[in-house]
Amino acid sequence: MWLGAIVLDSGNSEELSDFYQKLLGWTKERQFFEDETWIIVKSSEGQGTPLVFQEVSDYAPPKWPAVKGVQQQMLHLDFYVKEADLDKEVSRAISCGAVLSEIQLSESWKVMLDPACHPFCIIPLPPK
Repeated sequence: MWLGAIVLDSGNSEELSDFYQKLLGWTKERQFFEDETWIIVKSSEGQGTPLVFQEVSDYAPPKWPAVKGVQQQMLHLDFYVKEADLDKEVSRAISCGAVLSEIQLSESWKVMLDPACHPFCIIPLPPK
C-alpha cells in the first residue's frame, strides 16, 4: 500500500488548484471519473505526492484554530524551505493568493491559509 494522492475539497476547485500550481510550480491536469472532473496538480518530474482537488457544492471552509460548532481543519500541509528563504517564500505564497494566519504558533515558521481556508505551514529547514 502507498499514498497515491492528497485530496482537498473546496467550493472552487479551479481557484484552489491554480493556487497550488503557482505555489509549487507543478503542472495541472484534469481526469474524468464517472461523471466528475478532478483536477490534479503534480510535479512535472513525477516526484512527491500529487494534490487532487474535488469541488463540493456545500463546501464549508475550515476554521483554524478550531472554534466550537464550526467546521474544523481535518489536515494541513507542511512545506519545507531553506531557512534563509522563509520570508521570501511567505511573500510568494501571499502573491499566489494565501493569507498569513492571524494566529502564529511559533516565530520560526509560519501558518498560512490557502484560498479555501485550508491551513498550511511554511517551515524553514536549517542548512545541512
